[in-house]
Amino acid sequence: MGMAATKRSVGLVLMLAFVGVSLGAVHKVGDSTGWTSLGNIDYLKWASSNTFHVGDSLLFEYNPQFHNVMQVTHNDYQSCNGTSAIASYSSGSDSVTLKRPGHFYFLCGVPGHCQAGQKVHVLVKTSASPTPSPSTLGSSPANPPSETVGAPGPAQSNALSLVSSKVSSLVALCIVGFAFYF
Repeated sequence: MGMAATKRSVGLVLMLAFVGVSLGAVHKVGDSTGWTSLGNIDYLKWASSNTFHVGDSLLFEYNPQFHNVMQVTHNDYQSCNGTSAIASYSSGSDSVTLKRPGHFYFLCGVPGHCQAGQKVHVLVKTSASPTPSPSTLGSSPANPPSETVGAPGPAQSNALSLVSSKVSSLVALCIVGFAFYF
């Protein structure tokens, strides 16, 4: 492989690396308190004060000697059952990327912790559709009124502006990197 081919390969790798960078927000579960059963953390309130979109990630930080994270079904979430988890984490600093829209349920599988409130439910929305379709305007159990969204609010508009800004910056960096190596 000649020098020109090597430069083109490096340029292509750099371009792909920049394009592959995640643009999603990182949400630290429980904010500064983290993932714990102590301190009466209201994870329901925490989740309702955040907006989650496809591509965002949840960061669970906790002491792995005392806690873990189990992704579970809705029924297992309701009954605090972590025995048939969809996924389990135990590093003490677990990042879970939200790859699709919908409901995600997490709990601590240590006996008694979920019952004490160490569980969280997040609703992930698509980042591209801030306005509801006619089919989401009903109030069926799958689409309760609190989940329907009207025109984008300030937080959504700011998030879209931020994503747009990041994409523009990454595209510019890719073009510069690509041009540099060709």
